[in-house]
Amino acid sequence: MTEIVLYGHPDSGHACKVALALSLADIPHRTVFVDIWAERATRPADFLAVSPLGEVPVLVIDGTPYFQSGAILMQIAERFGVLGGESAEGTARGRSILMWEANRIGMCLPQLKQAHVDQFVGWDPAVIKWLEGRFAVDAANFDVLLGDAPFLHGDAPGFGDVQVWGYVQWVREAGQEPTEKMQEWMDQMLALPAMRAPADFFPA
Repeated sequence: MTEIVLYGHPDSGHACKVALALSLADIPHRTVFVDIWAERATRPADFLAVSPLGEVPVLVIDGTPYFQSGAILMQIAERFGVLGGESAEGTARGRSILMWEANRIGMCLPQLKQAHVDQFVGWDPAVIKWLEGRFAVDAANFDVLLGDAPFLHGDAPGFGDVQVWGYVQWVREAGQEPTEKMQEWMDQMLALPAMRAPADFFPA
């Protein structure tokens, strides 16, 4: 039997992506909570042994570690033939969305969320304005990518949807408003039986 261990933390959108993918695909695994707010040297030795940068998420499959959420999602989809990985078309769609998200929404929303957590202390107003402008463009482009389908992969969610969910789930905590289409998509994602709150994916 394949042994799968996921190291993560509920505050990490990247770790939430991987946890959601495993849940959606109904892949048995064990999760390990890693306190990302603690000093790196104090993190579990077994985690540090498999995480080159001491960061979450790390997914270990039969002793082999994989890191960086996008790479992990592609590994899950293609290795297990799930979430779009069942076909060349679904895999290509997921890869394209994954790369778009990493450079766009996956860059601006985490920064805006953290700025709100910090109550903007130490944040240049010009940087905040730039990030908000970038999200506005990204949100409009999200609508284009979604089209008239319920999910970015069509009738069912794929690993591209999972990638985007990682930080869009906190769009309002980042001080932004989703478009109407984005909200409809968020509602569809939240209604999935496999969906969990971040704290439920990674209980302390």
